[in-house]
Amino acid sequence: MSDRLPPIYFYIPQSEWPPSIPKSIDTYWQELGVKRGMYNWTLQTYLRLKESGFPSELIGKIPESGIIVAHWDFLPQDLKPGSKLLFVCIQADRARHPYAQLHLVQNPQEEMLLRSVELWKSYYMPYWPQPGLIARDRARGDIFQNVAYVGRAINLAPQLQDELWREKLKAMGIDWRVVDQRDRWHDYSDLDAIVAVRNFQDGGGFSWKPATKLYNAWHAGVPAILGRDSAFRAERQSELDYLEVASLENLLKAIERLRDDKQLRYDMMENGRQRAKETEPAQLVIKWQNFLIEEATPAYESWCQLSDLQRWAFFEQRDLALKTKDLRRSLRRLRGQISSSLKSALPQIKNSRT
Repeated sequence: MSDRLPPIYFYIPQSEWPPSIPKSIDTYWQELGVKRGMYNWTLQTYLRLKESGFPSELIGKIPESGIIVAHWDFLPQDLKPGSKLLFVCIQADRARHPYAQLHLVQNPQEEMLLRSVELWKSYYMPYWPQPGLIARDRARGDIFQNVAYVGRAINLAPQLQDELWREKLKAMGIDWRVVDQRDRWHDYSDLDAIVAVRNFQDGGGFSWKPATKLYNAWHAGVPAILGRDSAFRAERQSELDYLEVASLENLLKAIERLRDDKQLRYDMMENGRQRAKETEPAQLVIKWQNFLIEEATPAYESWCQLSDLQRWAFFEQRDLALKTKDLRRSLRRLRGQISSSLKSALPQIKNSRT
């Protein structure tokens, strides 16, 4: 395999390297400690590919040639690939990198949106489930008491952070938790269901966000009650995948329904264990291998064959596209300001005429 592939690197700037590199994926969570998503995307992916025998290397300095896979946060925005370099930018929930030839996104809707812009070639890649995840303790059996949101509180609907919400659930016999601490995001051992709702207004949005909370619920063996994120909807095959809610009233009814229907909980948990197989690390490793072999390698070879003039034109097209985008954004903002000013002025104009 290595004879047919160009050098493949996972890049983390030396200044951003963790104090120690985990020796294997089995010790990733314990050795790495609490780190942000760009390490899960890069370091974890490298370790998993390494354990599979796939040829790649973790580097702290950009080489002269090869395929460079890096998180958006690790790639300077003014960095342009040389004639023998292909940048694969892991976009995650960031913007497009100006000069990376390929992008990886974590939501299929984002892939469709970006593919409509031919200059930015994008591919959907599911995010890894939570490293070191501890599943719900099966000894809890039919208990339904602890319901939680697991993640950054800033991404949780404000109504669900209010003390009134906690009191409502307490009256239903439910203990509500907001698990905001990163070092506890892997532990679902005493949870009986999870809730993840960003807000109750947007339907099918958040095209840049992944379905990670759904994946984690499946892997942890807990039912999920979720909002209308496009990533969740893209994965949904039946109600057993998760219960969708669009209002606070819907959410209360969904929790009450799970509390009172043991069979529904059992069916959702069993269904989740089956769906979890789709995002098992071994399956995602295959997706990564296929992408690097079937997409990144041909793109690298094509890039290397371009003339200097063609590469210059590529960068010029990117610059022009970004400038045009900024101009359109400024015009939209200006139109909004004008519209707002006119609405404010209309009553005064009417009064002056009378």
